[in-house]
Amino acid sequence: MNWRSSLFLFAQFSLLVVVSGGCGVYSFSGAATSAKSIQVGEFYNNTDLAPANFGQTFTNELKDYFQRNSSLKVVADEGGLVVEGIVSSYTLTQIAPVTGPDQISTAAQSRLTIAVTIDYVDNLEPKNNFKNRSFSFYADFPNTSELTNVREDLERRILDQILIDIFNATVANW
Repeated sequence: MNWRSSLFLFAQFSLLVVVSGGCGVYSFSGAATSAKSIQVGEFYNNTDLAPANFGQTFTNELKDYFQRNSSLKVVADEGGLVVEGIVSSYTLTQIAPVTGPDQISTAAQSRLTIAVTIDYVDNLEPKNNFKNRSFSFYADFPNTSELTNVREDLERRILDQILIDIFNATVANW
C-alpha cells in the first residue's frame, strides 16, 4: 500500500468520525440517549381479565427488553431514565361476524387487546418526558380455539409489539 492510498483511507475514516459525531448520541441498537441507567417501576395489573401475575410479567419483559436492546443498566432507583405505569386494558372482543345456517350471527374470530399506560421521565433531557401515554396492540384468533389454549402465544405477539413501541417512544425518540 503506497502513501497515497494510506492517506486516502485515513481521510475517509476521519470524515466518517466527524460526520457520525455530529449525529448526536446514538448506538447501533437504536437507543439515542446519553443516560447510563433506567429505572423500571412495577407495572400493576389494573384489569379484570388478565392473569394475576401479568403486571409482574410485563415489568420483567420490559426490563429484559431494555437490557437486550441498549447499553442501559436497569437499576432499582435513581435511574437516569424512569418508566412506570399500569396494565390498563386486557380485553377480549368478538369480531368477524358470520351468519350460520340457522340465520343466527356468531363471531368467527376473537381479538385479544392489551394496553399499558406509562409515565416516562428523562432526568437528562426533560423535554422528552411524557405522562399517561397509552401503548396497545392486539392479536386475533379463531373462535374454534379456546383462549386458555392460545393465550401464551397471543400475549407474546402483543407484548413484543408494545415493547418495541415503548422503546421507540422513550430511548429511540421516534
